Amino acid sequence: MARDEKLKERWDELVVKLSQQFSDGDPLDIDGIIYLVGLQELGNFHRSFKKDEKVNLMHIAICRLLEPYGYYDFDFFDEEGWPHYKIKEQLPPLKAGEQAILMKEALVNYFLEKNYIK
Repeated sequence: MARDEKLKERWDELVVKLSQQFSDGDPLDIDGIIYLVGLQELGNFHRSFKKDEKVNLMHIAICRLLEPYGYYDFDFFDEEGWPHYKIKEQLPPLKAGEQAILMKEALVNYFLEKNYIK
């Protein structure tokens, strides 16, 4: 099976599984899944977040997702337990479609690593 086909198959599996677990079956979009990764990485699930904190959760997720690609390195946890990353290498300019593919691949790899999907 071609790499793109395998990615699409795994992405579809991930969306279905997460949507069933977290949104009563309504399909989650990529931003919703990135937000879930941010929650997972912060590890603080039982509280509500302000708008700026939600943006920070998505930033944490993106840093964590792109860390294996060499773009970010984990730096430290602050006194409130929020992870911080430092930029290792600037992302190259990507078209919107290329960004989506990179993030889908990174999300699939993250959930494969966590043994959430196979």
